[in-house]
Amino acid sequence: MRPETKYAKSGDVQVAYQVTGEGPIDLVVAPGTVSHLDLAWEWPSSAQRIERLSSFSRLIRFDKRGTGMSDRPTYAATLEERIDDIRAVMDAANSQQAVIYGVSEGGSMACLFGATYPSRTRGIILWGTQARWTKTDDYPWGLTREENERVIAELAEKGITMEYLTGSGAGLRGNDPAYLEWFLRYARAGGSPSAVAALERMNSEIESEAFFRRSACRRS
Repeated sequence: MRPETKYAKSGDVQVAYQVTGEGPIDLVVAPGTVSHLDLAWEWPSSAQRIERLSSFSRLIRFDKRGTGMSDRPTYAATLEERIDDIRAVMDAANSQQAVIYGVSEGGSMACLFGATYPSRTRGIILWGTQARWTKTDDYPWGLTREENERVIAELAEKGITMEYLTGSGAGLRGNDPAYLEWFLRYARAGGSPSAVAALERMNSEIESEAFFRRSACRRS
């Protein structure tokens, strides 16, 4: 049975979250660009993943502001606002300390949350996370700035497309066509064209050296 969707107040925004499992540790999933709590239960392998994680932990999943079942402000949230969504959800779920599992851009959220709230962070797990979103002379991975701008412009015009999911957006390659069709519906329900474009533009700014210096200072 699907759990009840509850809401936590983060500033003036309501953040949707679900809690499953009764394990000895709390595990908070910081999602990637878009997510949708209810639709995640509709694909069998996605539901099984949630159930496996819930088998050894109290799993806390949420849709960050601007996506899924959470409020959708007209602006893209800063990284600091996004980590306050984690704090608000943990408070609402009576979680004093948790392992933060960051997926894609959620990895940046997890790192900054751990640096900002070390006493509330039991550990950090990163999956599909990168240090930067665009290439530089000393970081030869990812898109060039020009390529990234073209992706953002296309998202703003068309929203999430199959080409985005199987290309630089999500890197879903060699998957079951039925799964890709479901994931496209899931991703489109998770974020509107303008919201996803704004999130991707904001993600491009996560790469700044100032962010990493600020995180290091907070850890110390």
